[in-house]
Amino acid sequence: MKAGLLVSLIVNFLVVASAGSFYNDFYFNWGHDHGKVYDNGNGLSLILDKNSGSGFQSKKEYLFGKIDIQLKLVHGNSAGTVTTFYLSSLGPYHDEIDFEFLGNTSGQPYTLHTNVFSQGKGNREQQFYLWFDPTADFHTYSILWNPQRIIFSVDGIAIREFKNLESIGVPFPKNQPMRIYSSLWEADDWATCGGRVKTDWTKAPFVASFRNFNVNACAWSYGASSCKSKSGFADSISNSWIWEELDVGREGQMKWVRDNYMTYDYCKDSKRFPHGLPRECYVTNFP
Repeated sequence: MKAGLLVSLIVNFLVVASAGSFYNDFYFNWGHDHGKVYDNGNGLSLILDKNSGSGFQSKKEYLFGKIDIQLKLVHGNSAGTVTTFYLSSLGPYHDEIDFEFLGNTSGQPYTLHTNVFSQGKGNREQQFYLWFDPTADFHTYSILWNPQRIIFSVDGIAIREFKNLESIGVPFPKNQPMRIYSSLWEADDWATCGGRVKTDWTKAPFVASFRNFNVNACAWSYGASSCKSKSGFADSISNSWIWEELDVGREGQMKWVRDNYMTYDYCKDSKRFPHGLPRECYVTNFP
């Protein structure tokens, strides 16, 4: 992306920055009786049993932002369950940025599944194990989405970066506003060991807990950006995410995660792409 165009995009943004409330900023979009808001709107739980799971979505749409949420995953035997936290637009050519947590049998690690869709096309999966027990306590999962890159982070440690490589013909999500979604649901036909391990409903109800939602983002309203010019925007510390990139230290942390905890990378799956890997996979230092 040319510098002039990037500056033009950025100076017209007025960022919405807030510590969110699950009462004020979200609503249950399915499984209403399997979700619970507590602690004056600071916390939320989703419940899965044989009857239903549950999900919620943000009332607002955003075009670029930094979204943080703390999450404690289903404890014990969570095989067949999927907990999600993601951004998505609507329609057949939708954009999407995914965190999905694939459950497993007791004592086995969760699989953290990430993906990026642009113009309706995904197939950019990367998967990781975590270096801690995500069911024992809350941990912070973050999506940074600005015009130059998408960064997935866990407790402030970057695990994946998807750069804007439109210059070589790689679609990048930058035109469609997205809402924030989360859900807890059953997918034992594929979620655990490729569907070989099924959900043990005697362990239900399964519970995933969320708290401390925070957003620094550009809101979208009535088909157009509600952001207006704001002098000094780029100098504001609270809005620094719009320029954010990984420094040497964070790149080193990401390499450590990828060297030790990555379990699948689409850019190394030549069997899946027999006619050649996606273009971005050939770019030097593309994670």
